Amino acid sequence: MQLYRKGSHTLYDLKYHIVWATKYSKPILTERRGKHVRDLIREICLTHNVQILKGHVSKDHIHIFISMPPQISVSKIAQLIKGKTSRKLLQEDKALSKQYWGNHLWARGYFATTSRQITDEMILEYITNQDEDVDKRGDDFTVLSA
Repeated sequence: MQLYRKGSHTLYDLKYHIVWATKYSKPILTERRGKHVRDLIREICLTHNVQILKGHVSKDHIHIFISMPPQISVSKIAQLIKGKTSRKLLQEDKALSKQYWGNHLWARGYFATTSRQITDEMILEYITNQDEDVDKRGDDFTVLSA
């Protein structure tokens, strides 16, 4: 289902599935910690106009499916979420901070993919068929003839 969101000068539908894990894949996200990290992620996303469509906290990793504005990059939102949640959890939980010295709760990196309502082939066909009077030299970037 395509739900377009609006910015001041934009109309967009950008959805991403992001997954990241705890460092060393330790199963440290108990129910209490899981609820706390979920609340922190919700707060961060709300602050940056990122809509959480679905999410799941497992014992050693987190999945979120989000819709976000085009001015925020995937790497930026991953950095914000992982950085702020790590800092907050380690500050508030002394047992956890003893396990994870060095202020690194999450493993390096993350997995991200886009949601595909429209395939690459559909976009290529749409661009190819924009005008009937296009320059037909086999170029991948055609120009309308005057």
